Parts: sequence; structure tokens; C-alpha cells
Amino acid sequence: MSTIFVTGGAGYIGSICVEQLLNEGYRVAVFDNLTEGHRKAVDTRADFFQGDLSDRTVLRHAFDEAKPDAVMHFAASALVGESMSNPSKYFRNNVANGINLLDVAVEAGVKKFVFSSTCATFGIPERVPLDETLPQQPINPYGESKLLFEKILRWYGQIHNLNFTALRYFNAAGATEKFGEDHRIETHLIPNVLKVALGQKESVDIFGTDYPTPDGTCIRDYIHILDLAQAHILALKSEKSDFYNLGTGGGTSVREVIDACSEISGKKITAIEQPRRAGDPPRLVAASDKIRTELGWSPKYQDIRQIVKDAWAWHVKNPGGYGD
Repeated sequence: MSTIFVTGGAGYIGSICVEQLLNEGYRVAVFDNLTEGHRKAVDTRADFFQGDLSDRTVLRHAFDEAKPDAVMHFAASALVGESMSNPSKYFRNNVANGINLLDVAVEAGVKKFVFSSTCATFGIPERVPLDETLPQQPINPYGESKLLFEKILRWYGQIHNLNFTALRYFNAAGATEKFGEDHRIETHLIPNVLKVALGQKESVDIFGTDYPTPDGTCIRDYIHILDLAQAHILALKSEKSDFYNLGTGGGTSVREVIDACSEISGKKITAIEQPRRAGDPPRLVAASDKIRTELGWSPKYQDIRQIVKDAWAWHVKNPGGYGD
């Protein structure tokens, strides 16, 4: 039975990937500093190590105990706006601390590394949907930090014979029955709209209504967290090092998300129209032809209503999130 070492396994995406790995019969060791993640989000079947990737001694101890066969790396700072005001935090956490993880993994003889990357490495794309052939030109330190780590991975693959897979995606959404989305600073659209439906916020903002899209609002790519988890598990089994974009290929507008949240929750959602935000492209959608062909990934939840339905069910059951 393979053991997977999951960094950031107490966070939103990490916690659900941990749950699905366990369901598939893997042993899992979660490593998280709990600055963004939640202890209650860690599946009780997993081993848990609290620590920071900046501390190689603590990291080595966790590796010595867990004896992992592979690493799944989710731990990262991930707020675009914050990266523009505090780039140091992003390059330290996403690059320097990532190197610590790579070095300890190589020392421990780990041969497989799955990296949670982002389509933000492409910046404002020349065309959509984004495929892997587009030039990567990030427009913020968050995207730059993830691109730097992708480049470092390539070198570690070449020099240390480390097999790696990097998965790039935009908006993870939805929930499982046990685990859902609870960020201390919530910037994602779906949970913020659902806070209005729960009575926790009065309204939600729509930034820009004059984009060249069917309803004038920005279109984004929402991918169900279960489909995302499945892609990570398929990546574990891949014997070829590579980079893959993950998306639905279609995309959903801000208004369509709000309408779906209203329909599923049965609540009226008050939306306030605001001016455009600087740097928001009209449409960001990722192509996933390559991973579908090469790894056999086949997303099951492509209807925004199903994504919202699962997210709503979790938020209704956990109105205060994880409560910490």
C-alpha cells in the first residue's frame, strides 16, 4: 500500500484529495501548519503532522515517520491581491519552502511528486480556452511563484530523476459530504454568494457588467473538487513527467453563478454592480484535452448547478465552517 505525503492537507483542496486518496486505499500523511487549513478538515483516517515547510528539521522528522512513496504538494499562499502587496511572502512560501520540500523528498528517496499549480502562470492569455502551448507570462507574484516552482520541478526531474506531474487549474468549487470550502479570508465567488443565501452577508459584488460576454460579466472556469481530486490521483499513477491544464472548456459567468446559487438555495441573492477590477480578463477557461487523452481524466460534474448544490449542502450543514 503506497503512502502519500500531502502538504496543505488541512486546506480546502488538500483535505478533499486526502479523503479521496484514503477512499482509494492509499495511506496518507498530512503535513500542514494550520495557518490557512483547519485541523477538523483532516480526515481521521490520515496521520497528521503539524509543521511548517520552512523548517527542514520538522519536515525530515515527518518524512522519517511517514516513509512516503509520493508527495502531493498543495501548501501555498494563494491570494492574488495579497501577492501584489507582499511579494516576499509568496516567493518565500511558494518557492523557497517548496525547495525545502523537494530536497527532503529527494533525500528520502521519493520518486513521484504531484504539484498543485495554477493557470495564473499564463497571465492574460492570448486565446481561450488555455492549452499547454500558450506562453506563460504571469501578471502577479502569485502566478510567478508557481511558475518558478514549475521550472524548479523540471530541473529536479532531470537531475534527481524525480517523476513529477504539475496540474494547472482555476476555480476549484463544490464539496463532499464531509469536507468543504472554509477560507479565513474568502475571495472565491461561490462561497461568498452562498454566504448571502445563508444570511451571513447582505449582498455580493459583481465587478464589471460591460465585458464582451453574453451577459456582460466575467466568465470563469469552475471545476468540481471531486473531479480535481480524481485528476491528482491519476497523476500519481502517471510514469511520465509533464504539465497539464485542467478545466471544463466552457466556463460560467458571474451572473450565471449567482442565478445557480439562488435557484439551488431557494433564496434571493442581492447583487451590487461595481466597476471593473484592474487586470480581470473577460474570459478565463482552461482546456483539458491533453490530460483527458494522456491520463484518461474524465470530469463527471460539469453542470454549475451540481457544483453549487454540493457546496450549498455542506454550508447548510456547517454554517460556521469548521468553527476554528
